[in-house]
Amino acid sequence: MEGWARQFDGYCERTDFTYWSEPVNAVTNVAFLIAALWMWRRVSGLGLPLAEALCVILFAIGVGSYLFHTHATAWAAMADVVPIVLFILTYVYAANRHYWDLSPGKAGLATAAFLPYAAVTAPAFGALPFFEVSAAYWPVPLLIAAYAAALWRRHPATARGLAIGALILAVSLVFRSVDEMVCAAVPVGTHFLWHILNGLMLGWMIEVYRRHSLRTAA
Repeated sequence: MEGWARQFDGYCERTDFTYWSEPVNAVTNVAFLIAALWMWRRVSGLGLPLAEALCVILFAIGVGSYLFHTHATAWAAMADVVPIVLFILTYVYAANRHYWDLSPGKAGLATAAFLPYAAVTAPAFGALPFFEVSAAYWPVPLLIAAYAAALWRRHPATARGLAIGALILAVSLVFRSVDEMVCAAVPVGTHFLWHILNGLMLGWMIEVYRRHSLRTAA
């Protein structure tokens, strides 16, 4: 099949192109929805529009990933990837704006720098054994860790929170990367653990932003 209807079989759990061929991968996307709803309750009414936007995007990540792991088509892949990119860019903007106290214009320019950063680092990860499986994602925990290191003196509590987020994301990426390597031993694969841990990590990153905002507003 061509175009937007073209289908993908890239996960251990999938054995054909029926709707429920990846039941565990599909259902575990509830982790994103739970994290989004939980964090919405925690940030709603605090005057943090970027945090609220991140919750909405996190919910969309869960919906998009569910669509991809059921339909497994090119259009569903876009529904999966676009909210992830939006979350990354929105969070980087929030970090630049409020962790570094940059003006909106400077924060926007610094956020735009993520694109050339990813264009350079993703191929570098792609050239490394094991890392090539999730090369497009590995620049993200690297960037979070870099922000944590740079913010350690300025905002130590926020830096610790970011370091925890980077660690959770790195572990979740390992599970994403070994999925097809363990099919013989684990037929269901490990991709579902990427969903669970990534839902936890993204919710935690919003919580880090919430705590930072409350501390700096006090």
